[in-house]
Amino acid sequence: MSTFMEPLAVGRVIGEVVDIFNPSVRMNVTYSTKQVANGHELMPSTIAAKPRVEIGGDDMRTAYTLIMTDPDAPSPSDPYLREHLHWMVTDIPGTTDVSFGKEIVAYESPKPVIGIHRYVFILFKQRGRQTVRPPVSRDYFNTRGFSGENGLGLPVAAVYFNAQRETAARRREGHSYTRAVWLSSRNKSLARDKASNRANKNNNWPYKEKERVSFSMDAHLKRGNMTLVGCDCQLRETPKHSSNHS
Repeated sequence: MSTFMEPLAVGRVIGEVVDIFNPSVRMNVTYSTKQVANGHELMPSTIAAKPRVEIGGDDMRTAYTLIMTDPDAPSPSDPYLREHLHWMVTDIPGTTDVSFGKEIVAYESPKPVIGIHRYVFILFKQRGRQTVRPPVSRDYFNTRGFSGENGLGLPVAAVYFNAQRETAARRREGHSYTRAVWLSSRNKSLARDKASNRANKNNNWPYKEKERVSFSMDAHLKRGNMTLVGCDCQLRETPKHSSNHS
C-alpha cells in the first residue's frame, strides 16, 4: 500500500466507504485558508460554507464527480444512517475546480452532535458528461453502490477530515490560541520597531529614543525650556524670560 493510502486505511475510509484504489488525480480541498489533510480536525464553524476544491488531471474534456459523505451519521458508535451525503458535484472539467461543475446535491454544513465524525471527499472519473444521475436521498447513501450504478469505477482521489461538536469550551480554546498567536506577532513587531528606532535615532536628540506623539493642533507640552508644538512634533526653543522688567 502506498504512503498516500495509509492514512485512508488507518481512518477506515478504505473498507467502510471505498475499496482500495490507485490515486491518479490531484485534488486539493480548502476551507477558507485551511487545507484538508487526512485525519486532521476542523471546527464546525470553519466548515460551515462549502470549500474550494481544485481538480488536477490532464484534459479539460475529462469530467469528474465529487462526493462528500459522512460515514459516521448520526454517531460513530451507531452509524445507522451510513452514509449521509453532504455534497455532490458532477461534470467537473479536469484542471479546474468545482465551480465549473454541476452541483446536483447542494452543500450541507456538517453539524456533528455525538462523537468524532469523518467527512470524506471522493473523486471519480466519469465515462462522459451528463452520465451521472442524482441520488434519491442523502441518508443511507452508499458510495460503492452509487459508483456502480453510474459506471464510475474506483475513485481517482480521496481525502478526509475529522470534526466534532463545537462546545463553548472548545471555542474558548480556539480564541485563546488565536489571541496568543496575535500577541506573539505584535510583540515581534514592537521589538522590530524598537530596534529600528535605536538604529535611526538622531544623535542630537536629548532623550534616549525618538517617540512620535500625536497632539491636537493647539496642544502644547512643555519640558524644561523645550516646547513640542503641533501634530508634526516639531521642536523649538522656548525663550527664557528676563528677570528685569522695563
